[in-house]
Amino acid sequence: MTLPQGLYDRLINENEVVSLDAVATAFGALIDKPSRAQQRELLIDTLTARLPELLDIVANAATGNVEQSRAELQLIAHLLREARKLSGDDSVDPIIAEPLRVLRALHAPNIVPILPQTGLRQPWIFTSARTDPSLLNELRAELSSVDRVDILVSFITWSGVRKLIDVLQLATAQDANGQPRTRFRILTTTYIGATEVRAVDALATLPGVELRISLDGRRTRLHAKAWLFHRATGFGTAFVGSANLSKSALIGSIEWTVKFTQSGNVSLYTAACANFETLWNDGEFQLYDPRDEEQRSALIIALAEQRRRPGSSADNAEPISIHTWFDLRPKAYQLEMLERLASERRQGRMRNLVVAATGTGKTVVAAFDYQRRALEEGSPPRLLFVAHRIQILKQAQATFRQVLRDPAFGDLMDGENTPSQTTHLFATITTVHSRQLVQQLGADYWRVVVVDEAHHLPANTFDHFVTSIRPHILLGLTATPERSDGRSLNAYFDCRPDGSPAVSLRLWDALSQQLLAPFEYYATADETDLRGINWNRAEEVSQLDGLISSNTARARLVITALERYVSRLDQLKGIVFCVSVAHAKFMAACFEQAGLKACSLTGVNTTTEREDAIRSLRAGTIKLICTCDLFNEGIDIPEINTLLLLRPTQSAVIFQQQIGRGLRLWDGKDSCLVLDFVGMYGDGFRFDTLLRAITGHTRVQLKDAVENGFGLLPTGCHIQFDKVARERVLMSLRNALQLNAIRLRQELAAWAALRVGQPIRLKDFIRDNELTLADLYANHRSWTSFKREVGLAVPLPGNREVELSRRMGSLLHANDPEFIGSWNKAFSTGAIHQVRMQMLAYQVLPDAGELITPNGFAELMQAHPALRDEILEIGDCLQDDTTVSWQPLPGAPVTWPLSLHARYSRREIQAAIGHITATARPQFR
Repeated sequence: MTLPQGLYDRLINENEVVSLDAVATAFGALIDKPSRAQQRELLIDTLTARLPELLDIVANAATGNVEQSRAELQLIAHLLREARKLSGDDSVDPIIAEPLRVLRALHAPNIVPILPQTGLRQPWIFTSARTDPSLLNELRAELSSVDRVDILVSFITWSGVRKLIDVLQLATAQDANGQPRTRFRILTTTYIGATEVRAVDALATLPGVELRISLDGRRTRLHAKAWLFHRATGFGTAFVGSANLSKSALIGSIEWTVKFTQSGNVSLYTAACANFETLWNDGEFQLYDPRDEEQRSALIIALAEQRRRPGSSADNAEPISIHTWFDLRPKAYQLEMLERLASERRQGRMRNLVVAATGTGKTVVAAFDYQRRALEEGSPPRLLFVAHRIQILKQAQATFRQVLRDPAFGDLMDGENTPSQTTHLFATITTVHSRQLVQQLGADYWRVVVVDEAHHLPANTFDHFVTSIRPHILLGLTATPERSDGRSLNAYFDCRPDGSPAVSLRLWDALSQQLLAPFEYYATADETDLRGINWNRAEEVSQLDGLISSNTARARLVITALERYVSRLDQLKGIVFCVSVAHAKFMAACFEQAGLKACSLTGVNTTTEREDAIRSLRAGTIKLICTCDLFNEGIDIPEINTLLLLRPTQSAVIFQQQIGRGLRLWDGKDSCLVLDFVGMYGDGFRFDTLLRAITGHTRVQLKDAVENGFGLLPTGCHIQFDKVARERVLMSLRNALQLNAIRLRQELAAWAALRVGQPIRLKDFIRDNELTLADLYANHRSWTSFKREVGLAVPLPGNREVELSRRMGSLLHANDPEFIGSWNKAFSTGAIHQVRMQMLAYQVLPDAGELITPNGFAELMQAHPALRDEILEIGDCLQDDTTVSWQPLPGAPVTWPLSLHARYSRREIQAAIGHITATARPQFR
């Protein structure tokens, strides 16, 4: 081979086939079969690359410019004509006129437009080099003749606007009918306070301009800079890069901007336009009218807040609503949550679960939801807000008081607080239980009941409480609905028809929308031997305590990692999650010895000591708080920028809660650094459940991401393992699971929680979790029974479901496509094949001697819709397994396109198998 080693993405030429196949057989080449879309793209690229050479050939054979042009034209006409013949198309392509001339513009008399120097067909990159066309001049040229413009910039300054204002005024000048020539849509933000009110006003007052602005400066969502020029002629252009609408961006700084065109780069242009539409319709961006004094005042205030130095005088409490043109409104995404709740109740579903990531304002949503109810009913209805920690209740009470604008709303009730009334009550679950509050006041005493941290509901005390009350409205709040025991929360709520909660905003969704600060997760190998730990057992903590609490070598590893990954130790504000009180004290002493001011804060500390420590962390007088089982829930310190996970856990709930402590948005915080330490775990340790909790990935996706890098994370997020930690995690992901019924229920519950709004299909579950049908159906288990056990939506059971469901596994050996296809025809269309339906009946019925006709069995299945659907799903899986596949190289699966059934002769199949075994490692299904 003369080709250099490296990466390629091109079609193989005929003269390369033999040599490349030989290299592939020796596992020295990666070759795969392109999809239909990839084929089209590669063929077009090949033709485009060869066309200049072909034009040169025909041109060189002619003499004179005219003849050369004619020869090139004839070649193009010939190619088009031959393509039409091959397709059987009798239509004729327009003939290009001779001599060749280019249409540049159609314009009004005596008004010749300025043409962009870089044209309207080819891409270009502006690098601010002296030899480059000026970006500002190109924008002015584009603006001189365009039908519609979409502009997307982080900020707008007067120094930038004044360089374009003259051409903008010409473009928006109105005709006799009051219509401007060009219409504009502009999106911008108040991020870092760089936008200037004068500049925004100048643009927003122009005719035909719509300007929308985000006033929530904590969200650095809009970093994109783009100018999209739309023309009815089909020759639109797009400028995408680093330039805002400011003087420095347009003429003063080194900015890189790429231009691509509608005619030459249609997929890029279409994608840019589609993404602009998505942002334009995002409720975060509010339409701005400078003539509205309330709107203008809100913009001035928002910009002033952003211009303050981070932390200099900001209120420590997270703002519960954004500045808007209206009086005290929830944020746009919270408004969507409220609308979802209202919609569910209109459908008669009054017991609702809100699943929303930590930091997105679940309590705020509950408060605004209650406010709506109070407005509808004329007065605040009776309310009981229940949680398991007093800190959660205090924050909830403060939020309700602020939303309702009632500083005296509600009373607290716990072991130290006795309420003066029970009409509006914020109470701990233990106090409600110990004082038998429901029995005393009645199950229907409160009209609205809110349960925070609702993932605790299956616990005995919570379960007894929630099953004994009968409020008009029940609202559950949680960030982490998954439970390690596989139990579902669906039994406590009126779920949507697909089994999903009323509202779902998972961590990865919130990160994608930049409602939270992104995280950077680094995992370092730790040589602590944890293979003897009994995870999720009562003795887990004591076993960990004995191994970790005074481990000096591990403490040195932690401090080294901290010094390595923290960019500025003087700005460090971190939480250290420890195993025990002793461990927290030990780590605080180690940090102090290393010159990092730290303290331990656990359940043994008083409330005053806790508040003092939090204030010190916020002020920067201490750098680290070492804690144990204290900050997992209910504590909000948005300034936190570093988390150290020193307490190994198998609980996805604890893992996600700990990471959630550092994800609240805060001025000056670009991201949260998360340092984890991967010890020597036993074979049963489940990294996939932990990583899935913060990524939303399936096990298959996780394995690929650990091997090849996490490329599908939300913007700004990063996950990285050192070499040893990576191998340990990969080993865990590759090991076969002990697939007992409890583990499969856990898998299904966790997997279904990731697929809100998506169908829960057997084929997808098997694929995403690297299972087989045999794994699921072992020991007479069934897909329907598993779904029922975890609370997923399943049709009502028929009277023989238990005995019939135990027979579903008998269908797994079916391998005749016509037999399998007959199931779908019978149950979907009613077209029953008598023999095949009788065969299916013999396989499914517990007693093979039971007398039943094919039509009778079809009717029996119609009376058991869940099992009928399960048979169809099994058939769907089996149909996918009727092909031969092989893997010539790791990571490059190829499927042989031959069915193993009647469409091909035995000789053809034998020839195919012979070819496979001669050229690759066989894997037959």
